[in-house]
Amino acid sequence: MSNAGDTHSAFEIVVAILLSFILASSLNVYPLSADMALIRPSVMIMVLIFWLMFQPRYTGLFTAFTIGLIGDLILDTRLGQQAFAAVVMALVIKVASIYIKQLTTLGSWLLACFCLFVFQLTLWVVQFITQNIFVPQAGMAMLMSMACWPLVLIALRRYTH
Repeated sequence: MSNAGDTHSAFEIVVAILLSFILASSLNVYPLSADMALIRPSVMIMVLIFWLMFQPRYTGLFTAFTIGLIGDLILDTRLGQQAFAAVVMALVIKVASIYIKQLTTLGSWLLACFCLFVFQLTLWVVQFITQNIFVPQAGMAMLMSMACWPLVLIALRRYTH
């Protein structure tokens, strides 16, 4: 059932969420040259950030954990690393939503950039603690994700509040 202020039914939003994650996961594993793969944006995480910010009624910590596990599986990282980083990032969004009631385009971009940084920093720390590795090249992918955030916002803008 749709509230008077909602323009999309719950079913339509859930289908859009599922389809956006399927598309994002395929973009995350699409074969690229070695040089291009280093700067590949984290599309699944960007889409997760969007849904956590603009449809918190349908997404939350469980969604973040699930998407993180899927990311661990398709990107061949140790099981739980991306899931943990995604949950930490989702908690940042949940806390920010307490203080930020109305997101502007600039505000959503700044929050998304901060969340991408939190995700990558958490992933670096977890990988360093558990595997004693540090992948600084992931910073380039993070910066590319920050630069590409407006594209996700444009693509999914019809599902903002």
